[in-house]
Amino acid sequence: MTTSRTTGIAHAEKDRIVVRGMDLCTDLIGERSFTETLHLLIMGTLPDARQKAVLDACLVTLMEHSWTPSSLIARLTIDSVPEESQIAIAAGLLSLGNIFAGTSEACAKLLEAGIQSGKPPEVYCRELVAQYREERRPIAGFGHPLHKPTDPRTTKLIAVAHRFGADGAYVDMLLTLSRAVDAAAGKAIPINATGAIAALLLEIGFPADAMRGLAVVSRAGGLIAHIREEKENHIARELWSYADEHVPYREQT
Repeated sequence: MTTSRTTGIAHAEKDRIVVRGMDLCTDLIGERSFTETLHLLIMGTLPDARQKAVLDACLVTLMEHSWTPSSLIARLTIDSVPEESQIAIAAGLLSLGNIFAGTSEACAKLLEAGIQSGKPPEVYCRELVAQYREERRPIAGFGHPLHKPTDPRTTKLIAVAHRFGADGAYVDMLLTLSRAVDAAAGKAIPINATGAIAALLLEIGFPADAMRGLAVVSRAGGLIAHIREEKENHIARELWSYADEHVPYREQT
């Protein structure tokens, strides 16, 4: 069967595997890091030193954040299917989205729109904040229930951006938007980690629609640790007991 459709990702032969034009065994295994190879797969090229450092920092940032829906779900799931770690990981990853860990995509689109608008950043950000407040919508990339008035992860990520020269127009737009958010709220609203990640990944060329996938890749690593620990200390059973004790049944009328 012939077809005009092609793939540029990978090809396997009897004694050779090619990934984005590079030999897996000769050029990648033992020669390139996971971060470099991930960049190669998604973007089609190996990263330069700046891209590698920024992408690696973003992946490390989202890998673990203690008790979150993803870690709780993974623990409850592995308690139910103890021999199926992949199911527990998948279950935990399904909670990543518009509330937890997956908001970089939405924030990145706001930053891109600001650059493309042609308006002065201060004007665009002020108008955007006014619109969202009128519609009573949260702005992706801002606010955190625990880390306030600043998110320590954001502070570090911005420092990484400065160190590696990834602090261009997108980081500037994020910081301008932060000032507009604070001014409208009358108090400091933190740029959260996903907001900082959105700006940094845009700076090194990643499209917004790849960012949620990167969050999934990162968080999967942390969930492996939760699953291994759960098999040893069975915290899920305590969570189950806590729900029984603190969420009483009430007859509906």
